[in-house]
Amino acid sequence: MRRAVLLLLAAGTIIQFGAAFAISLFDRLGPGGMVFLRLAFAAVALLVIFRPAISSRSPRDLRVVGLFGLVLGAMNWSFYEALDRIPLGTTVTLEFVGPLGVAVWGSRRPRDLVWVALAAAAVILLAEPFSGGGDLDPVGVGLAFVAGGCWAAYILLSARVGRDWPAASGLAIAMAVAALVALPAGVAQGGGALLEPELLAAGLLVAFACSVIPYSLEMEALRTLPEGVFGVMMSLEPAIAAFAGFLVLGQGLRPADAVAIGLVVVASAGAAATVRSRQPAAVLAPP
Repeated sequence: MRRAVLLLLAAGTIIQFGAAFAISLFDRLGPGGMVFLRLAFAAVALLVIFRPAISSRSPRDLRVVGLFGLVLGAMNWSFYEALDRIPLGTTVTLEFVGPLGVAVWGSRRPRDLVWVALAAAAVILLAEPFSGGGDLDPVGVGLAFVAGGCWAAYILLSARVGRDWPAASGLAIAMAVAALVALPAGVAQGGGALLEPELLAAGLLVAFACSVIPYSLEMEALRTLPEGVFGVMMSLEPAIAAFAGFLVLGQGLRPADAVAIGLVVVASAGAAATVRSRQPAAVLAPP
């Protein structure tokens, strides 16, 4: 189990520092250009690795995986647009409301409402601009919530795609659809910069850091790690994101922000440890 825990820590660290590196390129590519390169390169890598067979699939399977791709594209686009407006740690914290909601949805145990209350308190602390305090961009806050809602839909859809498609072949097709979703924003914001070799290499690095490598590490960890432990480890990502934002981008935190991140970490860890999820642990982390 120790090895699996280390793999998950590595996955979470790589993906959040990869996101911080991606933010540093927004001035040249824009969030749209960056997310398009990430999704396009990740799609190519997954399609090469898993070689999904499309011709033998039913129209229903293709519709579901297409919807999965639309959600995946919207989730990544809204997340990167939020990152352009509010700090990394704050964005990830707000986004975590989505999977936390899925975890406690349908629960009838009163104690599970504690996790919802903690998350709600965190949102109130972070969303001070709506009451005249704080300095968060309201559009960025809204986009982070959109990303969280898409993450919730991603969790539900990925369980179905995982049952219908072998290995990660369904994810490979969905990633290609997601890249097409991000294409218009990518071209509009990135323009000719999308063809610069230096930025293409950076996009390839982000794709592997934020998608391919973390996904591979998580899949390996899940071979021996219980679902509850996986969920608890995943709950550390808002804190890791805040640390990455501070080290790479110099993004500081107000005391209220730090408390809010701590509340979401506790809420997510508590939900993962005590709520019987109706979805497999493997779908809690977006690629």
